[in-house]
Amino acid sequence: MSYLLGIDVGTSGTKTLVCDLKGKVLATASSDHTLLTPRPGWTEQHPSEWWQATIKATRAVLKRAKIKGDAILAVGLSGQMHGSVFMDKSDRVIRPALLWNDQRTQKQCDDILKRAGGERKMLALVGNLPLTGYTSPKILWLRDQEPGNYKKLARVILPKDYVRWQMTGEYATDVADASGMALVDQRTRRWSRKMLDLLELDEGILPTLLESPEISGQIHAEGARQLGLKVGTPVVAGAGDVMSGAVGNGIVETGIVNASLGTSGVLCAHADSPTLDDQPGASAQSALGRVATMCSAVPGKWVVYGCMLSAAGSFQWYADAIATLEHTIAKKSKSSVFDILDAEAQKAPLGCEGLFFLPYLTGERCPHPDPLARGGWIGLSRRSDRSMLVRSLLEGVTFNMGSILSIMRDEMKIPVREVRGTGGGTKSKLWRSMQADIYNAPLVITNSEEGGAYGVALLAGVGAGIWKGVAEACRATIKPISTTRPNAKNVARYARHHAVYDKLYASLKDRFADMAGLS
Repeated sequence: MSYLLGIDVGTSGTKTLVCDLKGKVLATASSDHTLLTPRPGWTEQHPSEWWQATIKATRAVLKRAKIKGDAILAVGLSGQMHGSVFMDKSDRVIRPALLWNDQRTQKQCDDILKRAGGERKMLALVGNLPLTGYTSPKILWLRDQEPGNYKKLARVILPKDYVRWQMTGEYATDVADASGMALVDQRTRRWSRKMLDLLELDEGILPTLLESPEISGQIHAEGARQLGLKVGTPVVAGAGDVMSGAVGNGIVETGIVNASLGTSGVLCAHADSPTLDDQPGASAQSALGRVATMCSAVPGKWVVYGCMLSAAGSFQWYADAIATLEHTIAKKSKSSVFDILDAEAQKAPLGCEGLFFLPYLTGERCPHPDPLARGGWIGLSRRSDRSMLVRSLLEGVTFNMGSILSIMRDEMKIPVREVRGTGGGTKSKLWRSMQADIYNAPLVITNSEEGGAYGVALLAGVGAGIWKGVAEACRATIKPISTTRPNAKNVARYARHHAVYDKLYASLKDRFADMAGLS
């Protein structure tokens, strides 16, 4: 028998997945990465760790699936988006890669916007405004701040594409992931010659552009030896984690939106045309470009998405930094600290008596592109207890996700008939209900729990000819298993709280800048 291998090069680790040709998952495995924070707001990783983690996780998943490497028909690659791998002409990595949540490039973002001629012209060129997490500002940062390293620069590739190079020797990427570099003309799905000229960048430093199911190369002898796979195994272009996660959850037709609550939180909708956030909206703090439009992993289609930086990551922070009591209880009872926190949150009333949590622990991207934004609770009183702290945190994260959804549904007029939930936020019944009520839409859980790794395994199947197209692959493999419907009474109550939440950022924006000056 033959099987498909999906590899997802994430921020905290690399995950691998093996499924059969009907989409049934046989096994998964993962291997951790080290995150470097050399300064506040800076995040980096060594690309060599991604490759070593890929080797470890690939060998582990083959062992767990009880199959040999020569049974793998094709490989798909997913990964964290926007990260910059700088390589010299001898194929050596010049410096640690700057990651998607790195916030050092605001000056370069301002420079790019000025060169482009403002927001509308920038949107017309590449479909998005420059954000600190994107790749093009990182290239300019290297040029401005590390000119010695910039002189060595021969290639700029994305995280998963470094793994591709290690496997195949090919410098290639998919148009979906590349859209997050803010250098792609999304109408033509090619590098924007005009944008590159405005930034004085040579197209020669960029990889070959492909559609996600296209075969990018074959595994060479050294890659096969290290991974335990067969020489010549085809590797498809794959997709960035947002787009591969969309495929992995069947977000390949209009009306279905994915809400992923992982470390970051992502709302992602399918679009048949390049629909842009280019009209000022009533809720806009930044008039244009609050949500991103990028090429989809489905050839000839697009996705519209917004990413908040600290979603379930806020819950993790609380568990690590504050939940000392809950950790003690969990240790004694041999249970999960998150289950204990979830039970505690259930004791608090809806809305927590006007207590709000702002989840801007690492700055924010959407709906407020502000690297200086800071998190915290507002509305504390003597009645506020631990249960309210936890519940208000979950509500604050969900309000932020709901604000992103509102931009798509209410302002951009993207149809939403159901929201498919994924990530850690779907494991809690309370959080599922909270999402359905705040989104005012059914929250559907599918049989697909593996996200990006599963999505690119399906793309590998399309590239290998198992399915004729990406939508066919999703229809054949992804099925709903549960639905949480909104409670009309709770929808109305949450709407009042959400309206207050949406005003808090504007009230505090200038104070966030003052706080940043103090640090």
